Amino acid sequence: HLLNRRRNEGNRTVYVDNKLPASDEDIILPVYPNNTVISSKYTVLTFLPKNLFEQLQRIANFYFLCVACIQFVIDTPVTPLTSILPLTFVICVTAIKQGYEDWLRHKADNEVNLRQTFIIRNGEEEAARAMDIKVGDIVKVQRNEEFPCDLILLSSDDPMGQCFITTANLDGETSLKTCYSLNETREFDTPEKLGHLVASITCMAPVANLYRFHGVVAVGTGVEPHSLGPENLLLRGARLKNTNHIYGCAVYTGKDTKMSLNSKSKKIKFSRVERKMNHFLVVFLVVLLLESVVSTGLMYWFEDVNGVPWYVPKDKTKAEAVKAIETALAFMVLYNYIIPISLYVTVEVQKFLGSLFFGMDIEMYDETIGERAQANTSDLNEELGQVEYLFTDKTGTLTENNMVFRKCCIGKRQFEIVDGKFCEKMDTDSLDLKSSVKFTEEMDEFFKVLVVCHTVRLDVARKPQVGHGLSGSRKAEYEYHASSPDEKALVIACSRLGIIYLGTSDSILRASFHKKIRHFRILHSLPFDPTRKRMSVIVQEENGEYVLLCKGAEIAILDRIVTGDILKTQNLINEYAALGLRTLTIAQRKLSPDKYGQYDKMLTEARRSLGSRDEQVGAFMLLFIHFCIFKFCINYVTSVWVLTGDKEETAVNISHAAGHFTSDMHELRLTRVANEEDCEPQMQELMSHVDFALIIDGQSLAYAMKSYKEMLRQLCSRCATVLCCRMSPIQKAEVVAMIKNSPERPVTAAIGDGANDVSMIQEADVGLGIMGKEGRQAVRNSDYAFGKFKFLRRALLFHGHLYYNRIAVLVQYFFYKNVAWITAQSLFDPFYLMFYNLTFTSLPILIYGLFEQHIPKDELLNKPELYRKISRNATLSWTQFLRWNSLGLWHCVVIFFGTLLLQINGASMFESGVGIGNFDFGSLILYSCVITVNLKLLLETYYWCVPTLIAYVITFVGIIVLSAFYTNIYFP
Repeated sequence: HLLNRRRNEGNRTVYVDNKLPASDEDIILPVYPNNTVISSKYTVLTFLPKNLFEQLQRIANFYFLCVACIQFVIDTPVTPLTSILPLTFVICVTAIKQGYEDWLRHKADNEVNLRQTFIIRNGEEEAARAMDIKVGDIVKVQRNEEFPCDLILLSSDDPMGQCFITTANLDGETSLKTCYSLNETREFDTPEKLGHLVASITCMAPVANLYRFHGVVAVGTGVEPHSLGPENLLLRGARLKNTNHIYGCAVYTGKDTKMSLNSKSKKIKFSRVERKMNHFLVVFLVVLLLESVVSTGLMYWFEDVNGVPWYVPKDKTKAEAVKAIETALAFMVLYNYIIPISLYVTVEVQKFLGSLFFGMDIEMYDETIGERAQANTSDLNEELGQVEYLFTDKTGTLTENNMVFRKCCIGKRQFEIVDGKFCEKMDTDSLDLKSSVKFTEEMDEFFKVLVVCHTVRLDVARKPQVGHGLSGSRKAEYEYHASSPDEKALVIACSRLGIIYLGTSDSILRASFHKKIRHFRILHSLPFDPTRKRMSVIVQEENGEYVLLCKGAEIAILDRIVTGDILKTQNLINEYAALGLRTLTIAQRKLSPDKYGQYDKMLTEARRSLGSRDEQVGAFMLLFIHFCIFKFCINYVTSVWVLTGDKEETAVNISHAAGHFTSDMHELRLTRVANEEDCEPQMQELMSHVDFALIIDGQSLAYAMKSYKEMLRQLCSRCATVLCCRMSPIQKAEVVAMIKNSPERPVTAAIGDGANDVSMIQEADVGLGIMGKEGRQAVRNSDYAFGKFKFLRRALLFHGHLYYNRIAVLVQYFFYKNVAWITAQSLFDPFYLMFYNLTFTSLPILIYGLFEQHIPKDELLNKPELYRKISRNATLSWTQFLRWNSLGLWHCVVIFFGTLLLQINGASMFESGVGIGNFDFGSLILYSCVITVNLKLLLETYYWCVPTLIAYVITFVGIIVLSAFYTNIYFP
């Protein structure tokens, strides 16, 4: 049974509590993924081999390993320790750093995997770890806990069997959503009762779509199954709110959960600086090989002309070809110090320490949540200074959900909230501020839809508060918890107008209409979803009439209008949208008993269908229009690509309000493409425009990405800005990948606050997370995180600019200082060969890489052109590389031949007048070189601080002390 393979296609059948009914006892249960979360790279067993393999993929490390091996094979001019010890030091330091970072990932994984949860088995509640949950287990989740896997809601402590959740980790929405249990399982609300539950759940195979789920549940044997939908599914990562506890059956675990299916595997990211550094190393390796070959040729030419020196032993047993190869290898060992072995370790240390400053920045501390900025990786610091494309989520990142009732139109009358007062708009476009609005039957019907068609919950534990007006400045009369800010704003507005929602119990909704209590029996409820773009309920009123109530986006119901002035309605919608307001339409229709009977049958059959449930449920709505308006408040204004799951109308309004779209931009739309064939002609037509704002929706993007990806990329490259709406998490990542992998290879950054943004955060060159009040998935998977979108400016213009300039100069300087001391002779003692890069020249450049500020902070923040000036890796261009190394070569020539002239002319370093010997000659060159390269860095330094001065003192004093100590031991 354990070796049984998991079924990969078709529907899956899950037996609640893994109890097989008597008729199915012979069934072998398939094996599904376990519920373990793994984001770490290494284990205890794999760390050493895997980390060593990764480090040896670096050109310099692999090269020095080869050189060390060569030194053991040939008659080397220097001891192998000069290669082995620095290489070992570099690998150990890097391994410690990467091991520490992976330990932090293990720690985060353990917080999730080892989190205590409770499982009901055979009627008893058992404590267990989240990682031990299996498909079929009955899991108990308590208030404010995250769901550990995808669960079907069986029951809750609520008499109606419903619960409230937040899905900030999944779709970025922090508002409450309502989930429901079936009537057939609602009564199993204790462990003892659940011990007697025998049921099976047949549901669709795992899919990434957060809003798609079909299934049926059969309670007992030989009974008709009952349908399941998204409203019955509790997704991993969502959090239970305003409900003491629920019981659910695990249907998807581990990799099968929708959260995991919407998360791309975390890639190893490399910065542009590191890639350019590798290119420089390749150049130096080529130069090194050429030097070795040329030097070998010159040596043989010298021997042919002048003969072999008498002190060189002759080995006649070796072939000339072997001697030539050994000679070339010996020269390669001699010249190998042109490759800076300590470059990588210095870069690693500089990045790690530099990343700590990111979290220490007090100006990026968010007082509202009490969080500092944090760097989850130190490998990409400099990429913050190279960003060319910024992709941002909208909800929770650019905006806050602060919905307030502003305007409404009822029939031919328009109303508006002014200073908290409900006023009617007169024919002269003026507002009647003096007269009180008298409610008519038509107005009561309008607000009846608002107070009945919703998923708002009344918190009966709260005491009523005194309400004052409609401005939103004081609390409503009752404490409400809503599944969306829209619904909460509507119900609060109704309450302040005297139409008060009093709660729902046993499918009976109570509401007070101007102090008169009315009751509505909820017969069917279809929650809002992105496909239907509306919510609908069928209720039975006290007089026995059946009424269909609906609210949603105008685009979802204009085509279904039976009565009403469509043109006037659309004009009013456009007028309000131009004011930056968010629109919502409402409607109702009275149903005859026969018509209700037809709808009841259609809904019941549609709910039981697994394959076409959505299409059948939404196929028969006939509506007329009213609408309400909300205002979306903006926190920050920026010019970026916006990738959002919101509908087109809302996204466009926000883009205008935020300054993403300007008034002089021509808006072009690639939306509502019906099929793949219609996509190309629309794109061809749009290609004739330049400098425009492009709006594209998820469906159209899917067709374009499938067959016309390059055309879409070219179209986007001509845009001043782009807005992508109705995007799934995977589509967000695909858009980022399309730009990132374009021929220009721009540096991309993605910023978001929810688990729905994780894929694009991981895909971008730099992933940025916003710390929200709910959910930490975006923060955990980001490279850098902070509390507010406004901190992005400081992260890029200040930290990013300095990170890039520091590391770029550090890399150029390392190559320069190694060129400055290269020589064709074995002049230096092995002690100096090892310590030149590791100690004599490392500390000042490390301090430079941590504290240098070549431009004042205020100037960096207020002059964005300075940021653009360093884009495209400007400081590490081949021109700058040639300039630095030409200077190093010049210093090398001057120091070597200057010292040689002193020796030839009989200069002496001692009182006795003894000339400069070979050891003194090499030492003099070394000291001259160390002083020169450190003075060069000193001249490059603009910002002087205490650590800078200490670094130079330690370096120069250290050289004297180490040299004196070493020479006293070996040359007393």
